[in-house]
Amino acid sequence: MDSGTPVTGGFGTLLYRLRTRAGLSQEELAHTAGVSVRALSYMEGGHSRGPQRRTVRALAGALGLDEAGAQELEQTARLGRPRKVRTADVPSPTFLPGAVDQAAAPDLLPRAPRGFYGRAAELGALSQATEGEAPVCLVVGPAGVGKTALVLHWAHCSPAGFPDGRLYADLRGFGDTAEPALMEVLREFLPALGVPLDRIPESANGAAALFRSIAADRRLLVVLDNARDSEQVRPLLPGGRRCVTVVTSRHRLPGLIVTDTARPIAVDVFGPQDGTMLLGAVLSTERVVAEPVAARRLAELCDGLPLALRVVAARLTQRPGLSLEAMAAELSDETRRLGLLDVEDTGVRAALRVTLQQLPQDVARQFARLGRHLGTHVDRYTAAALTDTDLAAVEAALERLAAAHLVTETAPGRWAMHDLVRLYARSLEVAPEALKRLLDYYITTGLAAVAAAEPGNEECFPLPADYLPPAVVREFADRSAAVAWYAAERDDLTLAVAAAHAAGLHDRVWRIVLTLWPLIVWRVRDGWVSLLETGLEAARTDADQHGESRVLNVLSWVLIEEGRIEEALAHLRAACALASQTGDLVAEANALLVLAMAQAALGDLDEAAQECERAVELARKADDRTIERLALQHLARHWADAGKWCKALDTATEALAFDDRSGTADVPRILLLMVRGEALLGLGHEAEGIEQLDLAAREAESSGYEDGAVRALGVLLRVSEDTGLQARYDAAVTRLTTRT
Repeated sequence: MDSGTPVTGGFGTLLYRLRTRAGLSQEELAHTAGVSVRALSYMEGGHSRGPQRRTVRALAGALGLDEAGAQELEQTARLGRPRKVRTADVPSPTFLPGAVDQAAAPDLLPRAPRGFYGRAAELGALSQATEGEAPVCLVVGPAGVGKTALVLHWAHCSPAGFPDGRLYADLRGFGDTAEPALMEVLREFLPALGVPLDRIPESANGAAALFRSIAADRRLLVVLDNARDSEQVRPLLPGGRRCVTVVTSRHRLPGLIVTDTARPIAVDVFGPQDGTMLLGAVLSTERVVAEPVAARRLAELCDGLPLALRVVAARLTQRPGLSLEAMAAELSDETRRLGLLDVEDTGVRAALRVTLQQLPQDVARQFARLGRHLGTHVDRYTAAALTDTDLAAVEAALERLAAAHLVTETAPGRWAMHDLVRLYARSLEVAPEALKRLLDYYITTGLAAVAAAEPGNEECFPLPADYLPPAVVREFADRSAAVAWYAAERDDLTLAVAAAHAAGLHDRVWRIVLTLWPLIVWRVRDGWVSLLETGLEAARTDADQHGESRVLNVLSWVLIEEGRIEEALAHLRAACALASQTGDLVAEANALLVLAMAQAALGDLDEAAQECERAVELARKADDRTIERLALQHLARHWADAGKWCKALDTATEALAFDDRSGTADVPRILLLMVRGEALLGLGHEAEGIEQLDLAAREAESSGYEDGAVRALGVLLRVSEDTGLQARYDAAVTRLTTRT
């Protein structure tokens, strides 16, 4: 207004005009001044006569008025009626446009990163996310992945997009130094925007309101780097619709997404090719081109983490005579790798340490224990066993760790750590029984899987004397669930055996090996000998004859399938002797059945049948229906191989009548159906025989028993004209030969 315009509404109108010129809502001014929104509304409407002096003073402070301006506002409030004033008589608050020097656009950005490479997709996503009305862009990723470099590179490439200036603040949410106070940041931003130091409000709320009001009509870029959480960011978000805010954080900051519609952009590690290119950009293209294989190996050992690659490049720069291959050899030693990826006060270990310090102590402890996991992926049950907590607690911890980018959910309910993160976790102190807890979890779960996959079988073994029960026990609803667990955990179970062997926990080694027997039976040609030999050595070291006898049986079975009959016979003689010495009728019956397999492989079918009949007698003497059924199944097989079709049919029918297992599709049932089908074919009952063989094949296919499917379909192809059989057979062979 010009100098002669009257203020027609007295205190209320003046207060309203000052607030709106400051770009403040009633809620913001009321909150800052410590009054209710309703009271402020009454004052601006002229319904409140003569508000108290302390209230007016609070409003003046919130509006950023100097002493003269505060006195003028107080006088107007005291009069409570219109009077003529000149604008020059009322000192402008510091946030009014006339109090700000807009001669030069401020630029607080640090220099652009050197040796920047790639990230085309992320740069494109950042440009797209910063379009629209007052966007807030959230760039998140693990420590050392290059979030700051990405944002600064993007910002320096886009100066024309922000004609009114570019502001930057390191919020130090993940540093060893203290985080800056809100006023510390605002005392950098406001002078850069032209506000004299003596006109900056003393209160953080007032200064933040002033920042929002100045930014309201400008096109600014505000970069808030290394934010700890959403609360640290919100007071620094500019007002106005043309400002762009980019926040970087190691945390996901979902609160900022909820309250300010922040648009997240995830930054992950580089793949081997991009990692190699970054190494060349930082080090030199010549050295990388000279040793391409070693360069790629370095990228893999650095886990694709830009920070680690830059540290390696720095080390190689300091040692120009060192080849990339020699550097890769040094990094290959896991005990030294993290140390080699630190230089002075920076590096992978330092970055991860600071990230972990931001988490609650119980979550940090669970992270350290998760580092003791032996495989690449962990599920919630395994994590609960390692951390000795329940599922709810471990899921909450995993969520916190995922938000901090210390673990990644690679599939629903399965998490993984990057290699360098796992090495760091393993370097932390944990309770000494962590490995034993993990091994005992595998024993417990393995026994549950055996019970679900092969119901009715005897317990594999008694539990160790110092067994540590897991806090949560996994349950399997049916055989298919157990098979799925075996398939997912096979590699981790093998690693568990190796870790137990290295730690001298022999009583755990052979037990974990034995829990795998259903999988070994289903996939007998998958190369089990080395694992079983480790289990046998452990059982002998543990002086457990029960365990030794059972490992010998399974090992002999595998050796027979591999054609190593003489080795199998030597093991079987030892197994029979052990079982006889201990009076273990079931173990002796098992040994006789495998011995019969060896004799059949040598062509002595009559001797094989006699061993099976002896096994049937021992099973009946032990009153063990499961082993009796198994012995009858083997006996039926030998009768069929000898062409004695009536005996084969009668024996298979007797075993199938033991109980109804049509819903379980266990291996003995499938093999019995196959014998029955072959016997019926041999007796001339072709249609009935085909029906039985097809049933066996379908149950084998549905249960993942590929060996059985191939065998049953192979017999069917010789006698059936069904055109779909060949395709089923080929698919079963493919699954059998390509699985791992």
